[in-house]
Amino acid sequence: MTDQVSAPDDLPAPAARRGPVIRLGVFVVFLLGLFYLVAVARVVDVADVRNVVTAAGPAAPLAYVGMSAVLGAVFVPGPILAAGSGVLFGPLLGTFVTLFSAIGTACITNLVGRRAGRDGARSLMGAERADRLDAQVQRRGLWAVVGQRFVPGVSDALASYAFGAFGVPLWQMAVGAFIGSAPRAFVYTALGASIGDLSAPLAYTAIAVWCVTAVVGAFAAHRGYRAWRGRQRP
Repeated sequence: MTDQVSAPDDLPAPAARRGPVIRLGVFVVFLLGLFYLVAVARVVDVADVRNVVTAAGPAAPLAYVGMSAVLGAVFVPGPILAAGSGVLFGPLLGTFVTLFSAIGTACITNLVGRRAGRDGARSLMGAERADRLDAQVQRRGLWAVVGQRFVPGVSDALASYAFGAFGVPLWQMAVGAFIGSAPRAFVYTALGASIGDLSAPLAYTAIAVWCVTAVVGAFAAHRGYRAWRGRQRP
């Protein structure tokens, strides 16, 4: 068991960083492409798009919440879905659409992870360790979900599948996703909403919020990892 615990330290650093870098690169390319279509080529008129969406009434944001929740569960990058929400609904309504989409994705992945991986996770850990983990989940599962949402570069869908497999209750997933996803929901939605003018104060505010949450998340992840490593040592 000792070898299994120490295995993550043997993973090469570039491989561990590759996923977050790729996700960030995809989002940047998406934003640049959208900026070109809106502000340079003017193929897309955001005002016209929002007028069409507004004419559809409350069905439009509700439909987007459901579609985005499902797409997020199959690993479509959340920042792209959030930016699309900003383009369609603007910064205010779009942020709430993004946030409820994130909650929907968290609930879907939690339920699937619980059904598909719960028994396998318990058998892998053993009954005694699984029972200890269950007790910790009941006490700290909510804040584990909140903390994961602040860590930059971690796939929310993948983490939610894992949380479900390890028994995090559905209500903790929903509340944790609501609290932890709020800053990033605003950031990516605001960037999408200001795509026609990325020098607008809204875009700068979104970037500042992203930087703060990334620093807080990285610091919290480092402290949590050190505490976990300390508990693993004899």
